[in-house]
Amino acid sequence: MRPSAGKAFKSASKSHVGMVRQVNEDACLDLPENGLWVVADGMGGHAAGDYVSSLIVDSLRGIAVGRSLDEYVAALQSDLLRVNAAVREETANRGVTMMGSTVVVLATRDLRGMCLWAGDSRLYRLRDGVLDGISRDHSYVQDLQDSGLLSEAEARVHPRANIVTRAIGVEGQLNLAMTELLLVPGDSYLLCSDGLTKTVEDEEIREVLSHDEPGEIASSLVSLGLMRGAPDNITVVVVKVPS
Repeated sequence: MRPSAGKAFKSASKSHVGMVRQVNEDACLDLPENGLWVVADGMGGHAAGDYVSSLIVDSLRGIAVGRSLDEYVAALQSDLLRVNAAVREETANRGVTMMGSTVVVLATRDLRGMCLWAGDSRLYRLRDGVLDGISRDHSYVQDLQDSGLLSEAEARVHPRANIVTRAIGVEGQLNLAMTELLLVPGDSYLLCSDGLTKTVEDEEIREVLSHDEPGEIASSLVSLGLMRGAPDNITVVVVKVPS
């Protein structure tokens, strides 16, 4: 999938269990050849959260690349709905209370992109030095922020900051959010789990994302989170649109 003038997207990913957790319940996909990048953050504890996040990325990896972005995104959506149903069934079979995962997806064709998400894993864009959040968290604290009852700083340390209002496997009917993007040569995109955003400030993300090499960016962002104690798993995927 060539974005412009025969140049391919450059991307890299990195995932770390963090400094507290015993199991990494995050999973990610870095498939520039398909124009597909994914981060999933599992919930429900060992053998539950990691099962769901792995199921998401393994399933999306197998989706055939369609003739157009619209066809490809429709196939990705259908697959996530199927995974949602499968997780609901597995939750019942195991007799557990909840298994689930957030998900954020970036799919591209040439200079057109689509973002799909459920939960609080995020997509950021850096363009001309300005960092914008493309996704908007489906979370308890985001709802409070939207209502003017909580500041962004207060949301970070709120005791219910980990509660998401949408996720794969949590409800019978999966409600995915979606937004279309026009990519610009020189853009940088970051997909990440909340293990990063709860430890690293947006200004720090902007600074690191402005560097050139996706692999170095991914390592630097994870290292920043680890230096702050990384109470959760941290996963990042960095995508560069060539100039």
